Amino acid sequence: MLQKLFKNKNISKKLKLRLKNTIIEKTLTYASESLTLTNQLNIFERKVYRRTLGPVYDNEKEKWRILTNKEIYASVKKPTIIETISLNTLCWFGHVQRMEENRVPKRVYIYIYI
Repeated sequence: MLQKLFKNKNISKKLKLRLKNTIIEKTLTYASESLTLTNQLNIFERKVYRRTLGPVYDNEKEKWRILTNKEIYASVKKPTIIETISLNTLCWFGHVQRMEENRVPKRVYIYIYI
C-alpha cells in the first residue's frame, strides 16, 4: 500500500517525506533501544527516499538517473535511521544508569554486561 503512495505523482514530495517520518520511521524506531543495528535499515531507508524523491535529470549526460546516497542525505537534511536508533539506545542507557539497583532493567543490564 505504501509503495503506491510513494510512487504517486499527485502527492507532493513534502507530504511523502512527512508520511515517511511519521509512519515508517516511528515504526522502525519503536522499542529500538534493543535493536541490533544492521545495514539493511539504511538500505531500506534510502530505498524509501529514492521512491519519494524520484529520479533527477542529468544535463551533462542528458538522461535520467537515481540520486546518489550523498544527494539523498543532502536534500533530506535528517539523521539516518541508524543514527536515530543509536541516539535512542544512548538515551535508554542513560535512563537505565539512573535507575535504582532493584529495578529489573537495571539488574538485567548488570547481569549481562558486568
